[in-house]
Amino acid sequence: MAVTSDILVIGGGIAGLSAAAALSPDAKVIVLEAEEQIGFHSSGRSATMLHYFLGDRLVRELTLASRSFIENPPDGFNDAPLGHSMPVLIYAREDEREALDTLEAEIKRFTQLDRLEAQGVHDLCPLLKDDATHGLVDRSAIRLDPHALLQGNLRQLRHSGGSLVTGARVATIHRKSDSWEVTTERRETCSAPILINAAGSWADKVAELAGVRPIGLQPLRRTIITFDAPPGTRLEGLPFAKTIHDELYFAPESGRLFASPMDEVPSDPCDAQPEDYGVALAAWRMEERTTVKVERIHSKWAGLRTFTPDKHPVVGFAPDAEGFFWLGGQGGFGLQTSPAMAAIAASLIAGTPCPVPGVTCEELSPGRFG
Repeated sequence: MAVTSDILVIGGGIAGLSAAAALSPDAKVIVLEAEEQIGFHSSGRSATMLHYFLGDRLVRELTLASRSFIENPPDGFNDAPLGHSMPVLIYAREDEREALDTLEAEIKRFTQLDRLEAQGVHDLCPLLKDDATHGLVDRSAIRLDPHALLQGNLRQLRHSGGSLVTGARVATIHRKSDSWEVTTERRETCSAPILINAAGSWADKVAELAGVRPIGLQPLRRTIITFDAPPGTRLEGLPFAKTIHDELYFAPESGRLFASPMDEVPSDPCDAQPEDYGVALAAWRMEERTTVKVERIHSKWAGLRTFTPDKHPVVGFAPDAEGFFWLGGQGGFGLQTSPAMAAIAASLIAGTPCPVPGVTCEELSPGRFG
């Protein structure tokens, strides 16, 4: 006999858990996660910040709407803070100054920015080479704690009577009468009138199992390495630093530095692993743009960032299948926009207006893909 609920969520990453937590006070919600732990893939491998230099206007609106939740989560959400203050520095060479000007104009309405010339750039981040002559700083940025966000949402879900089933890789999905019936590889069966597809890189695969037209999601692999900072470096004073173009970012991490070459390598949905080229590229770009010599790589990992064709997230009921709800395509900004995305998902399911100023549900709808 199938376990029944009001809403089934496939995917125990930040997208699925945040939506489940938001919906659970008013509905019986079950989350099915294929792995043995939550956030195993993208959510748990993210070196993410809450800042406005990522994405475009829509992503920034979602980030802005999420900030108050991150700074003041609900009572009982989590015992630890969801992040800590860390400035974000975007730096540029002289020939990149125009791109920095454009970025400043796009972002200044979302947050207070400081414009720096060469001396200010190097005072904030002494590891940069002398050709870093211009910078933008958001001193209100937040280094997010993915574990705290995931566990807080899980706690909220369980507090409201919802449940999480791990090791529940989906085998079949069928629409029966007015419900979706999902059977896992362990032959456990659950059913609900509403099925939320928050399966991340596997979301198109889940749609195909359900007989729903896929969106055309593209997982992209990104690599991160960690290594020692130069002797005498004051790690606690360093910002999260990024090139004006998508070439490199680096920041302090657990007594060392981490860096990414911001690679975006097309991939099938999988347990992403770092490849030698991505690791070497991260080290080379770190040495190209900074004075740091990467003598030894202490650790390395990779994760998948999944995008829709227009690089905007998707949230809403599928136009071709009753009760099938898309929630995905959050790319590299899933953690920092998760509170807003969860609120939008809950409003769409409840039939209430979009709760995020400056954002319409139509621009996030799966119907925009035809």
